[in-house]
Amino acid sequence: MKVRVDASICAGFGVCLGLSPEVFELHEDGYALVRIAEPPKELEAVVRQAANQCPSGAISISEDA
Repeated sequence: MKVRVDASICAGFGVCLGLSPEVFELHEDGYALVRIAEPPKELEAVVRQAANQCPSGAISISEDA
């Protein structure tokens, strides 16, 4: 799994950070950044949850190996 945040779409709600602070962080401008682009298996479910709950739809996930 690979995860990314589209900075042009992110509105800085912070839902992702609240769900998975291991994978996401907020930049000094208040928008989300990905800390771990390829999260370990044990975090995949919460990363999917963050993507599904992102109000602006800025988080994308690919299944590339």
